[in-house]
Amino acid sequence: MSVRDSSSGTTAASKSVSGNLGGKVHDHHRQRLAVVYVRQSTPRQVIENRESTRLQYALADRAIDLGWHRDRVLVIDEDLGQSGTSIENRPGFQRLMAEIALDHVGLVLGLQVSRLARSCKDWYHLLELCGVYRALLSDHDSLYDPAQFNDRLLLGLQGMMSEAELHLIRCRMDQGVRQKAERGELFTLVPLGYLRAPDNQVALDPDEQVQAVVRIVFEKFAELGSGRAVVAYLVREGMRLPSRPHYGPDRGQLVWRKPATATVYGMLHNPIYAGAYSYGRQQIDPRGKVPGRPSTGRRCQSMDDWHVLLQDKLPAYISWDQYLANRKRLTQNTARFETRGAPREGSSLLGGLAVCGRCGRRLHVVYDGRPGTALYQCQNSEPADPCDSPSVVAEPVDALIAEQVLRALEPAALELSLQVEQDGRREQERGTAHWRQVLERSHYQADRARRQYDMVEPENRLIARELESRWKRHSARSRSSKKNTPVCKLRQQSICKLGTWMRFTPWPRTCLRCGPPRRRVTRIARRSFDICWTASRSPWQAKRSWSM
Repeated sequence: MSVRDSSSGTTAASKSVSGNLGGKVHDHHRQRLAVVYVRQSTPRQVIENRESTRLQYALADRAIDLGWHRDRVLVIDEDLGQSGTSIENRPGFQRLMAEIALDHVGLVLGLQVSRLARSCKDWYHLLELCGVYRALLSDHDSLYDPAQFNDRLLLGLQGMMSEAELHLIRCRMDQGVRQKAERGELFTLVPLGYLRAPDNQVALDPDEQVQAVVRIVFEKFAELGSGRAVVAYLVREGMRLPSRPHYGPDRGQLVWRKPATATVYGMLHNPIYAGAYSYGRQQIDPRGKVPGRPSTGRRCQSMDDWHVLLQDKLPAYISWDQYLANRKRLTQNTARFETRGAPREGSSLLGGLAVCGRCGRRLHVVYDGRPGTALYQCQNSEPADPCDSPSVVAEPVDALIAEQVLRALEPAALELSLQVEQDGRREQERGTAHWRQVLERSHYQADRARRQYDMVEPENRLIARELESRWKRHSARSRSSKKNTPVCKLRQQSICKLGTWMRFTPWPRTCLRCGPPRRRVTRIARRSFDICWTASRSPWQAKRSWSM
């Protein structure tokens, strides 16, 4: 065959293919819209893979070649940067399905099947709608009619291959992530108190105040036994928690924020503070996912189900044994009346501790609102073995227990009072050290703002005004920090509350906050208070303390 004959044969073949494609298109198709669906999986692909985006937009010319007028071609590109794994968060695909169901679409064009959907559930739903409403599907080289069995079978196989391809991509990525996690080198975000070094290693935050605040959280939890009590202590003492934002204009900078309960509990649950690297502490449960909320469905796993756990891998704030003790204590706090957790609200002494003598179950504490009417109640309602003594009054039981505890502690009263004095001094030293660091930081920020203001040219008022306002703001913050130091705050306080077990301690007693001795003040109602000498220097202050 000559070259001329070869070219004429190719032209005839192309005309034949074009005729076969056009044979499926009828007038009732052209009377409706031709929809061009444009999608890229990630925002990075939108920026870098621009040629693929141009090819998808160019499908509008293909619709014109098939007989559609340019005004009847609709381009849907709302899903640029969205994954095709699900119909969620894809308003463009949802709009396409709605238009087909309203019988407004005669042709759907996409560069590939995977651009329309990578989920068989969404893909087969689209095929079902197109088959019912006689809408055609077209990619870069073929035209399909979902109402025909052969075309629908071929489209179904292409959708399955598209979903399988996504599964293989995920498997390869998961294997790489798992292998890196097994070496202890996979870090996305590090918690507060840690920093990512330039060599991709995790180290303690070099700021001394940050390290001190993190250690205070763990020490107070070991003392108080409750995360909410730790938060209340931080709020009462005016302490803030450090944070280095990972996003935004303050990325990487040290920011001090008000204590949050979720932050404290996250610190107590995170094993990185014990020097252990972990991966897979949370897994996604599809049953718990909420449409439109990608972060939902996460479930915490037990330590045995973690994928990776490497101890002594990172610098630590606490020991591994202390971390396990904290987890056990947190578990006890969540199981109400079933385990011995933190003391709860109410006047009863044995909440969560009292056990029924007949069935061995934990007794619930019931209050009816009147003083002295608390009950320890057994809620064993099993028909096979019901409890004969369902409740007992709490007041005589608590009085007996208190008497026995005081009698047992009486020989060690002196040692306990000395221990309390040492704890009070340690608490005072810890608070003083914290506020000294706060003052040092505030003075540094004020001096730095002053130096920046001194370096600017006086004529450049556009910058000088901003630096001057910043200098005044930091100077006012420095004066406020100095005014709120523990020494000044203690002179404004009045009552230093004592626990029940301190009532029998010998004199002289010392203040748990500032250290000076106390003095006993008795009101007309025969009620005694222990007043700190530093705080009550005048009758007016003592009267103010009684009203608090």
